[in-house]
Amino acid sequence: MIPEAAATGTTSGERRRAVAGPPPVRVWDPDGPSGGSIAPPLWDALREAVLWAQAEWERAVEHAAGMDEVTLHLAQLCAVIRQQASTQSADLAAVPRNALSRRLLALVRAAFVERASALPSPDAAQLLRLLGAIEQVGLRLEADWSQHFSDRLSGPDGLELVVEVAHDLRSPLTSILFLAETLQRARSGPVNPVQERQLGLIYSAAFGLSSVASDVIELARGGDRLVDLDPIPFSVTDILESVRDIVQPIAEEKSLAVQLSAPEADFRIGHPVALSRVLLNLTTNALKFTAEGFVEVTARETGPRAVEFAVRDTGRGIPPQSMATLYEPFRRRQKPGEYAFSGSGLGLSICRKLVEAMGSTLEVETAPGYGTRFHFVLDLPLAGEAQFG
Repeated sequence: MIPEAAATGTTSGERRRAVAGPPPVRVWDPDGPSGGSIAPPLWDALREAVLWAQAEWERAVEHAAGMDEVTLHLAQLCAVIRQQASTQSADLAAVPRNALSRRLLALVRAAFVERASALPSPDAAQLLRLLGAIEQVGLRLEADWSQHFSDRLSGPDGLELVVEVAHDLRSPLTSILFLAETLQRARSGPVNPVQERQLGLIYSAAFGLSSVASDVIELARGGDRLVDLDPIPFSVTDILESVRDIVQPIAEEKSLAVQLSAPEADFRIGHPVALSRVLLNLTTNALKFTAEGFVEVTARETGPRAVEFAVRDTGRGIPPQSMATLYEPFRRRQKPGEYAFSGSGLGLSICRKLVEAMGSTLEVETAPGYGTRFHFVLDLPLAGEAQFG
């Protein structure tokens, strides 16, 4: 249990920063609402969580001037949580609706859940009352979040905020990809065919979400980061087969065939990471807008060093009114169901930027009854050539 002195004593962070001013207010009032029928162990768990959040105040320092401000906000949060849990009339308006309050409440919530779950046999009804009280305060704090978020996006750090969100999304998605692949390959035990298919769909969906997060980050960086990497040897066939393996569960769900065609001279020098991203994005999009038939991914030699890559589908084609804004990120669809690579339009924008970074141009052919074909030509010297560039 965290000692009571943590509520009023000096933290290491406070000593380092030499925060001046009067001693902080008492964050936990022993004479405050008792919670009626709530057992002392649960109150102790909440008290420890609040004091822990105060002791860890530097986690919220991005939104606070110092420990005094943190403690004042915690005291206000603690008071209304206890009022809410004790069925008293809670003065929710007393809690400042700002980023610091939201951050501190998140710390308290997580610490309380951890401590309460460690109790031998907490009363479920009482636990729900306390968690409900915390959530009620949270709802009060989130009431103006949409406006706050809008203000942040339109501010000078708006792009940085979007990138941070994308990074936060990509981390758990990476874990999902790893676990799905581990299960699919039966490393944790036997998997039947139905489960294997379901895991493939989970992997494909998580990979798609991870790609969207990567697209956001890449767009913020200009989309040409990979052009600075040195060209390396790679197998065109390996890239094509990797793309097919990732999208195969989606294709099977729609009863579509994914056809591959590789060049005779397979080993080339180029940028395989960027090439893989482009082909995967284009293939995923082709499957999305194809109801029957096939999706074809080809790599065809058009010269000693030139290879044309193409992704063709037998879908409905792109309507003329969508062509003008096809490569624009964050575009709006005119009506539901209208052709769009994604709701944000990030996919094709990133594809075009990566293709340009590799020294080519992304082209498109489309017509009703024909489908759509995206294609581009890359200068890819044979891996055995002494010079390339």
